[in-house]
Amino acid sequence: MKHKIYLALGSNLGDGKSNLDKAVAMLSQRVGVVLAVSSFIESEPWGFESEHRFTNGAVAMLTSLSPFELLDATQSIEREMGRQHKHKPGEPYRDRIIDIDILLYDDLQIATGQLVIPHPHINDRDFVRLPLAEIL
Repeated sequence: MKHKIYLALGSNLGDGKSNLDKAVAMLSQRVGVVLAVSSFIESEPWGFESEHRFTNGAVAMLTSLSPFELLDATQSIEREMGRQHKHKPGEPYRDRIIDIDILLYDDLQIATGQLVIPHPHINDRDFVRLPLAEIL
């Protein structure tokens, strides 16, 4: 069975566009079929201070992975691309080479300590909302 998912991508270390392009290629190899990729936009860091601006985008895909398998796959890609620290609630945000967030998974609603779908900050962050709106 195929599930329609939407992911947010962000990078503020190195070449942001290249990092997002690489993430999309890795997602297409491991997660499923890419249906659409938004335009990439630049934004200021959200929730922390940094001299590095972000490059952000969104991707729509079809996958056969479960939500938790999808989470494992996206976190594995982040680690392989060089991300050394994943944000945990209560900790400050940090600069990162890649960030992949699950925004939507079909019409599913999940709220666990490990995964929340829909992503709780979609409407709070223009750098997520605008690319997502473009591909919806």
